Order: sequence, then structure tokens, then C-alpha cells
Amino acid sequence: MTQYICEKELATQPAIWRQTAEFLPSVAHMLPAHGAKVAAVGCGSSWFMSQAYAGVRESAGNGETDFYAGSEFNYDRKYDHLVVITRSGTTTEVIDVLKKSSIPSTVITAVAGSPVTEHATHSIIMEFADEESVVQTRWATAALGLLRAHNGFDLEIAAKDAEIALASDLGGLANVEQISFLGTGWTIALAQEAGLKTREAAQFWSEAYPAFDYRHGPMSIAQEGRAVWVFGPLDAKLEKEILATGALLEKSSLDPMAHLIRAQRTAIEIAKVKGLDPDHPRGLSRSIILS
Repeated sequence: MTQYICEKELATQPAIWRQTAEFLPSVAHMLPAHGAKVAAVGCGSSWFMSQAYAGVRESAGNGETDFYAGSEFNYDRKYDHLVVITRSGTTTEVIDVLKKSSIPSTVITAVAGSPVTEHATHSIIMEFADEESVVQTRWATAALGLLRAHNGFDLEIAAKDAEIALASDLGGLANVEQISFLGTGWTIALAQEAGLKTREAAQFWSEAYPAFDYRHGPMSIAQEGRAVWVFGPLDAKLEKEILATGALLEKSSLDPMAHLIRAQRTAIEIAKVKGLDPDHPRGLSRSIILS
């Protein structure tokens, strides 16, 4: 059976996260000081990693942190530090933010000498986490892992859980008709990222919501043959309501970043079921450069 490039890259995440933890001390001085007011910026998966970082940093008590899609940055708001996440370093919208802003900045990218590095105060180059794939897996989680570790999280915990996630049985998840991904706090961003993975790799109907907002309308699509996937803890009453719809419920005690690996694997398996090639998603390229 064919093993796709994205599958091979996905499976390297425990090792990449451990390497990220070893890498952090050499670049920690480039990241925002505790107490600084920070804006985090990205596009696509990097936007969701920016959102997760904002939640992680604020929940750790390390300072007010806003997140933006590159095209929606608020130039009128004052910040002490700008953190830009971009795998390729060529994404037009984040380059524009760096060009237009005078805020001290740190860019986290996989490519040395890429255009973003010309405009950033500091550049953190994570070439070891780069990918051939169009669909991001290990790069996105490595960037988030670096930022989680900088805010006090032990990445070894996530790496061990990642090994469990890689070995786990997906059950019938690849055969459902639809998935709604839910999260709370910083894991709302992981729900968004999981939904993006299934749409990119498999042209699949997925949605993502804050867990408690799921009651406000979206629950109406839950039924047998569909799934509700929860990142992080699940309120007992909401769990009961979801199960009453007949939908398959996916939840886990694994670290949420490790649980995301199960979603990445599911996206690839759905693509296989549909006869699609997840290494060549329709209409997408590795980097979005606007004319």
C-alpha cells in the first residue's frame, strides 16, 4: 500500500517535538519577554498556531496576546512584540505586516534566507521541522511546541502522548460522513486546524467551534454516521447531549497537540477512502504568494 509523504512526515512528530525542546534554549532570547503585550500573526495553519499560542501565553499569565490572520492585522493597536509564524517565509500577507509595522518582531520559519527574514528583528529558523508536503503537519505542531515550551510546558509529555496517538486505532472515524471539531481555550485553534486538515487533504465536510457554542445551532447537524471530535476536557452535560444525537464522539485524555495527530491521520485516511491523493490537494500549493 502506498505511503504518502505527508504520512511519513506526520509520523516524525514525537522526534521533532523532542528536537524542538532541545532547540529552544538557543532561541529563547528572541521570543517575547513575560509581561510584554504581543501580537501573533500567521495565515492558514500558521494562523491557527498563532491563535493557540495566544491562548497558551495568556493562560500561563505571561501577558496579553492577540492573534491575527495576516490580512487582518490591526495597525492602530499598540504592541511590544510581534510574533510571525510562516513555514515558507514567502506568504504575502505576513510579509506585508512586517514591512508596514515598526514593532520589534520575531519570525518563526522553516526556511533560512526567506523574504520574511529580511524584515524581522529576529528570525528563528526551524529547518529540521520543514516538510515537502503542501498540507502542514509536523511544521505547525513544532512551531506551536516551541511557543508552548517557552511558556513553561514540558514537550516530553506531548511527545510521549504523540507516540500513543500514532499507534492508536482510528476505529470508524475515516468512514463518517461529517466531523464537527470542538475545543475550549487554546484548543479551539486545534479544532480549527483539524477541520482544515480534513478539508485540505480529503475535500471533506468538517466544521469547528468553541465547545459550548456548539449548542447554539451547529448541534443540529449531529446524527448517526457523523462525528463530534473534542479537544481537551468535555463538559459532562454537553457530552450527554452529543451522545443523544447518535453521533460518534471522539475525545481523549492525550495532550491536545498529540490528539491533533489522530485528526491528521484521520484526514489522510478519509482521503484514501475517497480515492484522493493527500500529497496533492486540489487547488493548493505549499506557499500562497499574491500578485
